[in-house]
Amino acid sequence: MHGRHPNAPVLDPGLDTPARRGLTDGTGTIRRSGTHTNGPIVVLLVVLALVGALAILIGGRGDSDAADTLQIGAVAQAAEADSPVAADQAPAADTAEQVAAVGLANGVVDGEAALGITEVVAERPSVDLEGCMLSVIEIHLGDEGESVECLQKALYAAEYYDGEFTGAFDEATDIAVKAVQTDRDLYVDGIVGARTATSLGIWPGDESFIVRTPVPPEGAKDLWGMALSPVASAGDNAPPLPDDAGQGTGYRVVYSRAMQRVWAINDAEQIVRSYLVTGSQYHNEVPGVHKIYSRSETTTAWNGAATLPLMVRWLDTERGAIGFHAIPKHNDTGEPYQTWQELGQKMSGGCQRQTMLDAQFMWAFGEIGTPVYVL
Repeated sequence: MHGRHPNAPVLDPGLDTPARRGLTDGTGTIRRSGTHTNGPIVVLLVVLALVGALAILIGGRGDSDAADTLQIGAVAQAAEADSPVAADQAPAADTAEQVAAVGLANGVVDGEAALGITEVVAERPSVDLEGCMLSVIEIHLGDEGESVECLQKALYAAEYYDGEFTGAFDEATDIAVKAVQTDRDLYVDGIVGARTATSLGIWPGDESFIVRTPVPPEGAKDLWGMALSPVASAGDNAPPLPDDAGQGTGYRVVYSRAMQRVWAINDAEQIVRSYLVTGSQYHNEVPGVHKIYSRSETTTAWNGAATLPLMVRWLDTERGAIGFHAIPKHNDTGEPYQTWQELGQKMSGGCQRQTMLDAQFMWAFGEIGTPVYVL
């Protein structure tokens, strides 16, 4: 039958009727809405609304969606049982994952903490730097050998390098070196010399490269018959030539930056004279084979602050010439820049300082065109 049920009361929307406050039970007795059989549905709607609000809050915290789903499922199961369920009365979860998810939904615990998971950061394997020191004065891109391998280990230990210890100074090694130099306020050129190596703990010390000979007896002379200085020796008494010093090429000058030492070699491959010098503290002594191209009995330093006696030039740079000369003197005081006892240390701005006796020898030996091997 269509239309209104014949027993249904007519409701006036403007009147405060029992039907607006509750429902009849068919006998005329008023039954309050608080006890009607649709209560569980209302509870479900309220709980779902609360869960939805919690889901929004949880989503804003970046927690997992799985926690929201499990919490909603727990409440839905309780509602289907036709009994009101509060959030803390949800059925127990069967797995640790469900426990974590429910805890997340209630904003109680962190997901990983609930599962007993802690973030594990893999430790970098340690590297043995025992005995790791440079055996040469400097290394740079393209070099190979044990010193490069030592450098790579030191860069790894300092967390600037993650490559293999190949012993080849490649692009990755060069980038790591420049990063160290930048971070530690060193000159950024990719060359690992005393300062960069010292910063990485792999510099053996300047003195480790220096060979000092005994002061010769008074009146001792070199193979040319010229008096020896306190830091000079000759012939078999001189330290041997390093490798790659132009062996077999005859008359020449050899200068080792690492050893801070000069050798004068004659055509018979004899060491006419060898002595300590004070070289540059910078990287401006260019290694390779050069030639003496100019000489001056007296000249002035590029900054005008010093007089340089017996200058024998072998390299021209933008700032000025580099060459061998006697220990300079301050123009304002006349005092020498250093003593002969300090020879063997890198203290100059580019040139190689010599005792006056050794400077006089070089003036005689170093004619224009003489090859100069810089190691």
